[in-house]
Amino acid sequence: MTDTTETTATDATEVAAATSETAADANPGAAGETAAPKTAKHDSEPNPKLRAFMNSGWADTERRDVTLSDVGAWAAKRRDALSQAFPGERLVIPAGTYKVRSNDTDYVFRPHTDYVWLVGDQTSDAVLVLEPNGSGHDSVLYFRPRADRSEGEEFWRDRMYGELWAGRRPSLTETAKQFGIETRHVDKLADALKSDVPTRVRRGEDNSIASLLSGVKADEDRDHELAASLSELRLVKDAFELEQLREACAITHRGFSDVLTEIDQVRKYGERWIEGTFWRRARAEGNDVGYTSIAAAGSHATTLHWIENDGPATDGMLMLLDMGVENRNLYTADITRTLAVSGEFTPRQRELYQLVLDSQNAGIAALKPGVPFASGHKAAMEVIVHGLEAMELLPVSAEEALDPESMIYQRYTLHGVSHMLGIDVHDCAAARNDTYRGDLQTGYVLTVEPGLYFQADDLTVPEDLRGIGIRIEDDILITDDGTENLSGAMPREIDAIQDWMASPQG
Repeated sequence: MTDTTETTATDATEVAAATSETAADANPGAAGETAAPKTAKHDSEPNPKLRAFMNSGWADTERRDVTLSDVGAWAAKRRDALSQAFPGERLVIPAGTYKVRSNDTDYVFRPHTDYVWLVGDQTSDAVLVLEPNGSGHDSVLYFRPRADRSEGEEFWRDRMYGELWAGRRPSLTETAKQFGIETRHVDKLADALKSDVPTRVRRGEDNSIASLLSGVKADEDRDHELAASLSELRLVKDAFELEQLREACAITHRGFSDVLTEIDQVRKYGERWIEGTFWRRARAEGNDVGYTSIAAAGSHATTLHWIENDGPATDGMLMLLDMGVENRNLYTADITRTLAVSGEFTPRQRELYQLVLDSQNAGIAALKPGVPFASGHKAAMEVIVHGLEAMELLPVSAEEALDPESMIYQRYTLHGVSHMLGIDVHDCAAARNDTYRGDLQTGYVLTVEPGLYFQADDLTVPEDLRGIGIRIEDDILITDDGTENLSGAMPREIDAIQDWMASPQG
C-alpha cells in the first residue's frame, strides 16, 4: 500500500501497486490536515443535516490507469542538467498560483515556464524542490492534491480548490505516476525548507510561497543566477520540444486559414472577428493563444503590439496578423502574415511587401550554427535599407543610414528582427545578454520578423504610404547545416498568399 504522506518516483512506475489504495490513500496529506475551506464573505454556514449528507456517499475516483507521460521522461533529463549546474545547493522552483482578474474572479491559471520545463505538470500551487543528496539532487514535487472526501469539506465548499467549484485536481499518486517524480503535500514544504542548506529560489513568480520561504535567506544575486541558468539551459530545444513547436505552428496555420475562410465576417465585424476566430482554433486544438493576438488592419498595423483589436477591416486595407497557438504542452508558435483584406495586393502594397519578404529571406539565409545572434537582423536590415534608398525614402545614403552612429532607418523599422521562442513567446528572457545574443547553436529556435511601418502622421514619407504596416514572421530552427522553417508551410510569397486567400482550406 502506498505511503499516505508521499509517493516516490519508483511507485510512479508501478501501476499495479495503486490498485490496493483506499480512498484516503489516494489523497496523501489530507488526513489530519483539514484546513478551513476558502469560502466567500457572504457564504452561509451549512446546517448539520446538509453537512452530513454532503460529506457521505461518494465513490472512490482515484485513477488507476495513469502511466508515465512522454514529457515526464524528458523533464527528468532537464532536472539532471540543472542539478549538475548547482551541486550541493537546494533549488526551489514554484509553479505559481492564481492571479486576480477582478474582485473574486481569477485569470485562467498558467504555470511558470521554468516549472513546466522541469516537471511537465500544469497544476497550480506546486513547488519543485531539488534537494542535494551528496552526489546530485533528489527531486520532490510539493503541490495541493485533490481533497479526500472523507476528510474535511474542501471538495464542496472551497471556491478556489474545491472539486465541485473548480474541477478535479490530481492526487499525489496520480501525479507521481504521470511525471515520474516523488510527490508530497504542499503543506509539508515549510518543514522541508527548515534545514540549513544553501538555497536558491526562482523568485518573483509566486507570492503565495513567500511565507514558507521566510526562513530561507534571500540572496538576490544567487537567485538571479538560478533564473539565468534555467533560461540558458532552455535555449537548446530537445526533440520533445521541437515536436511541440512543429505542432503549434501547424495549428496556427489552421487558425489563420479559419480567418480567411470567414473573410466576409471579417469585413462585417472587423478585427474582433479575426481575434475570436483564431482563438476558437487555439482552444479547440491547443491550450490557448500563446500571447494576445495582434489583429491590426489599416493604420493599426503601424502599432507594434496592437491588441485592442477593435477596428474595421475593409477592402483596400492590409491586415497584419501576428498570432500564435499555445499547444497543450504550452509551447507556442509566433507567426505574422500581412494580407490584403480584398484578397489582392495593390501595386504599391506589392512593392512594399516584396521588400519586406526579401529582407526576411536574407535574414533567414544568414542564420546557421556559430554565427552571432544578430546576424539575421543585420542581413535583413541591409536589404530593407537599400530598398528604402531605392524608393527615395531616406534623407541620406543607405550606407550612412546603416552606420551605427546614424541608424535613422529605424524610424520605419522600429524593432529587432529576432527573439527566442519556446514555452514562452519571448523565450529564455532571463538568460545573460552575452549568452542570449551570443553565437547561435544547433537546437535554438528563434523568429525572423522584419517589418516596415509608416505612421499615419509621418510627413517624411509620401501620403500614399502613410498608415501602412507590413511584417512577415516565421519560426526558425537552427540545424547542423543551416535552418528549418517550422512555419514554412504557411504561404509567404505574394501569389501564394493570394491563392491561399482565394481557397483558404487549401
